[in-house]
Amino acid sequence: MAGKLKDKKELFCREYIIDLKAAPAAERAGYSARSACNIGPRLLKEPEVLARIDELKRERISQLGIDANYVLLRLVEIDQMDAADIFNNDGSIKPIVDWPAAWRRYLSGFDLAEMFEGRGEDREMVGFLKKIKWPDKVRNLELIGKHISVQAFKDKIETEDVTPPANREVRQSRIKELLSRGRRSD
Repeated sequence: MAGKLKDKKELFCREYIIDLKAAPAAERAGYSARSACNIGPRLLKEPEVLARIDELKRERISQLGIDANYVLLRLVEIDQMDAADIFNNDGSIKPIVDWPAAWRRYLSGFDLAEMFEGRGEDREMVGFLKKIKWPDKVRNLELIGKHISVQAFKDKIETEDVTPPANREVRQSRIKELLSRGRRSD
């Protein structure tokens, strides 16, 4: 029985690194759907399971050749994307094969709609509507800033109240006074 449990734990670890969701990984590893919700999270508390998951993640990273430097380089590529690279001088969109590789790889979306006038047999195509959705440049800069620790997009800035205690009481009473005046003028 112990060998079977070991095999299931190994399979759980391999399944877990697919989507990092404990319950579905437990179910795919052969645990019942009813017990997977409890077993998955419980397995993630076992040191040998966590160690194996870390080992599998390192193997995957090694196989893919993806590291922090790779991620930063991709973010820089996205940051340097210039809309002028995909438009002709007259404002029309260049054929996709003429776009730089970064645009082809990182485009968020591309919608193409044929435009028609008329109905039935009199219907005639008059053009195309092309919508290009490029990556969110502000979000991309935020990720770069976090990656290189520039603190430009720090989520929380902690401050310290340096007001002497006696002045704090005066300030609090003044705030209460102003708030009560504001209520009376309504």
